[in-house]
Amino acid sequence: MDKGITGFDPSLYVYLKTMGSPEPKILQQLRQETQNLPGNQMQITPEQGQFLALIVSLIQARQILEIGVFRGYSALAMALALPPDGQIIACDQDPNATAIALEYWQQAGVKNKIDLRLAPALETLKSLQNTPNLSQFDLIFIDADKRNYLNYYELGLTVLRPGGLIIIDNVLWFGKVADLSHDDPQTQSLQAFNRFLAHDDRVKVSVIPLGDGMTLAIKQ
Repeated sequence: MDKGITGFDPSLYVYLKTMGSPEPKILQQLRQETQNLPGNQMQITPEQGQFLALIVSLIQARQILEIGVFRGYSALAMALALPPDGQIIACDQDPNATAIALEYWQQAGVKNKIDLRLAPALETLKSLQNTPNLSQFDLIFIDADKRNYLNYYELGLTVLRPGGLIIIDNVLWFGKVADLSHDDPQTQSLQAFNRFLAHDDRVKVSVIPLGDGMTLAIKQ
């Protein structure tokens, strides 16, 4: 069962799923396999994958950085929308989940577009800062451990081109961010992160209620 959109009427969500471009078969197969495996709630929805692919085409992205791969759905959705010379650097540290991702990237014919870096994402980001002649990224997608969102965001800004876009997932956190009584570390981290972004004059920000909430931040 798709997790849908946080706070969205279920019948309207069913209608929404019938609109827009159809989900590519390879993405549908990956989503269905993930639904039968542990942690399936961490995968983005088909509508989010559709949205990411549309953004890649809209901004004509060629260099993408993904922080948090899981089983590869979002990277695959974006890679399918990339031009032949496009590339995604995908950061994760779970070899088991990403083994499934690699299989599907291979089946879809986009494995050559995705450079999987199996290491803590903060280490990968710091190494990217020190890479000579690295082209700055057009798009960064963050969907990883919530307590490091601010760190990922700050380091991501340093390798994002002016006018580039950062997209951050789970910013509504199943509605918990609006309840100040929640004292778990992940919720508090997201609350603090959302407040920070709302007042960061280095970016222009819009929060959209798609999936579990996505923030779009354009670098000034």
